[in-house]
Amino acid sequence: MLGTILLVLLILLLLGAIPTWPYSRSWGYAPSGAVLLLLVVIVVAVSTGHI
Repeated sequence: MLGTILLVLLILLLLGAIPTWPYSRSWGYAPSGAVLLLLVVIVVAVSTGHI
């Protein structure tokens, strides 16, 4: 149950990290890089059995 909630949350964060507005184009890779780092941490935690 918790894994499904985290997966849906990460998908929403990935969609929100896409720079679509003109002011957010200068942000570079920071939003999507932070979401990717969070995704890696959660995948490692799930694969080791902590979540």
